[in-house]
Amino acid sequence: MNNHCFGCDFGSYHLKIYHKDADSYLMQHNMVAVQDKKTMLAYGDEAYAMFEKAPANIQVSSPMSYGNLASISYMQAFLKSLLEKNTKGQLRGSEFFVALPTDMQERSFTMLIQDSNMKPKAVYLIDKPVAAGLGLDINVKEAQGVMVIDIGAETTEISVLSLGGTVISRLIQTGGRSIDDAIQAAIRKEYNFYIGNKTAENIKKELAYAVEPEEGSMQICGRNMVIGLPQMLEITTAFVYEAIKEQLNVIMDAVKSILERTPPELGVDIIRNGIYLTGGSARIRKLDQLIQERSGIRVTVDNEPELSVAKGLARVINDKEFRSLAFVTKEQKYE
Repeated sequence: MNNHCFGCDFGSYHLKIYHKDADSYLMQHNMVAVQDKKTMLAYGDEAYAMFEKAPANIQVSSPMSYGNLASISYMQAFLKSLLEKNTKGQLRGSEFFVALPTDMQERSFTMLIQDSNMKPKAVYLIDKPVAAGLGLDINVKEAQGVMVIDIGAETTEISVLSLGGTVISRLIQTGGRSIDDAIQAAIRKEYNFYIGNKTAENIKKELAYAVEPEEGSMQICGRNMVIGLPQMLEITTAFVYEAIKEQLNVIMDAVKSILERTPPELGVDIIRNGIYLTGGSARIRKLDQLIQERSGIRVTVDNEPELSVAKGLARVINDKEFRSLAFVTKEQKYE
């Protein structure tokens, strides 16, 4: 029996896994392609390649939605298939360390793995903000306040950490996809031009700025809604900046709200230590500058923001000092 050990971050856009034996990270789009509502044809990056291109009898979707499990069975099948493909030997007897988002039920993430046919040895949970802090090389067990802003695909989690726990936190349903939606809506309204989700995401990656942008543009392909034919259209950074302002302001308002509710002594720590920015959407240009201008506090961005949580799980797995941060649900007890 091979006793593998995995750290799992179940994002709505990407599934990130740390594999202790190989000391490596797996990252795949968190999507499955299902034919006739019963047969899983593909998962991960392969399923994402089918997104917006599949016929009506093939559904391509994420088994996660806004941090919740939308389909436990598909998530189980995806996870098992991915791990079996990337590891040698049986998964039976493996240990799992799972990042638990704020306000999410502990039991659902435990049972996702416990009730699968992988037959794990143990399933441990770690609060996701705490894992993100560890992944940013912060010693979250110290008696000091640290603010972490994790901007994911569908949610943004703003947390103040101290002494190995979350002192105050807020999860809002605004993230990378709502920014993509804002870009789609603005193009449709301004130009009567329809684009897909992938195109909107690509525009965000290439042209989005959180503050007054540098000049730039790109050609995109979509459908002219007046004549009904595919066409090319030029989009500028200035247009995208105006399109996403409102969504960024929602995030800024939530950050301000948490800062206002933070106990004074921890607030002093945050001013001294700064704010840490992570999550895939942290890659939006000059987002750190926007947060710093609005809050007056220095902002640090992770070099690999998508992997911060997975790196934190790796520290919990490998460093005995942080093992105490992992816990189990009341229903599960492990020796």
